[in-house]
Amino acid sequence: MPTEKITITSDAGHELSGALELPTGLVRGAALFAHCFTCTKQSRAAVAVSRALAREGIATLRFDFTGLGGSEGEFGQAGFAADVADLVAAAEDLLDRFARPVLLVGHSLGGAAVLAAADDLGVDKVAAIATIAAPSDVPHVLDNIDGDIAAIREGGSGQVTIGGREFHLSREFLDRVENVDLLDEVAKLRKPLLFLHSPTDDVVGIEHASALFGAAKHPKSFVSLDGADHLLLDEGDADFAARVIAGWAHRYLPLRDDWPMPDDGVVAKTGHGKFGTEVHTRTHRFIADEPASYGGDDTGPTPYDLLNAALGTCTAMTMKMYADRKGWPLEGVTVEVTHERRHKDECDHAEAMEEGTQMQALNRRIEMMSDALDADQRAKLIEIADKCPVHRTLEGKLHVHTQSADD
Repeated sequence: MPTEKITITSDAGHELSGALELPTGLVRGAALFAHCFTCTKQSRAAVAVSRALAREGIATLRFDFTGLGGSEGEFGQAGFAADVADLVAAAEDLLDRFARPVLLVGHSLGGAAVLAAADDLGVDKVAAIATIAAPSDVPHVLDNIDGDIAAIREGGSGQVTIGGREFHLSREFLDRVENVDLLDEVAKLRKPLLFLHSPTDDVVGIEHASALFGAAKHPKSFVSLDGADHLLLDEGDADFAARVIAGWAHRYLPLRDDWPMPDDGVVAKTGHGKFGTEVHTRTHRFIADEPASYGGDDTGPTPYDLLNAALGTCTAMTMKMYADRKGWPLEGVTVEVTHERRHKDECDHAEAMEEGTQMQALNRRIEMMSDALDADQRAKLIEIADKCPVHRTLEGKLHVHTQSADD
């Protein structure tokens, strides 16, 4: 997906490092992802969920909290309140850019942070909230700290280990973690809520999800991440959570009124990335792109893929329709189409080409699935393939007329 590096300025004046995952085509809404405790925006869950949402037309910002990853500041001095303030600052940036309520998504302590941040941000600015493996009480995070907490309270600061990494924590950090009533915050929310949690999570137990769900008001939903670990280290678990959130979010990020759906033909509109283009028919939307080897993001078929697909699908439909009308036992058709830019085969119309025009060809290979068709029926169906409407259009006298919309 096209990714834009951005910088957010926190209320404390620190520069926070962010990555905005952009849809290849048009943007239907915006989302903000909060990573897990001491993780960064590069965690598997952060990347998987952000890019899955972007594929669904939702621009998604993932960023490093104060003192983590590429962000400025001291993590050990910040605490939970600073995380919440960072989220509000990042959300305001999204609101300024996209001018629509944002979807908040948080993983582990990041999930607790988005629940707490929603009220500070203002519920009119929040479209919906989804959490993954979130604790129901913020002080639970202290259980994951390996160090002398009592000594830090007495002395004011001290060294600890979290997830195998060394940090210097302050008494203020501990105070900010302990003085949060998250269930009370959740009970006040009047926004759609989705809780995802693994019943085998051995870091934040499933009872936390039960407590959050019980405190929340409807509309609320729960999805079990069966067999997943707390950090979603398995790619399949992260992708599943991402797809669930993306699908659920559609309900709360409605399509924009300014997306054109033509009465006839198609509309192609450039989006993000180098080549990404969104295509609208009367009833469908899809993306066209170029492969990474050509500088694209490979988020959709190429223009020539679509040309090949037009001939292949029309061929298959025409052959099936003819066989059905005749009552012939054709079970199915597979059509393979490739485009050849330098066609050197002899052909009858080669002499009629204008001088300097490059001869091109579409090569079509057809497989008919049936043991009951006889040789004559197979031959007739191949003949019918050459009469499909797209084939006739491509080999007919086709002209392309272009005019400016300014005319």
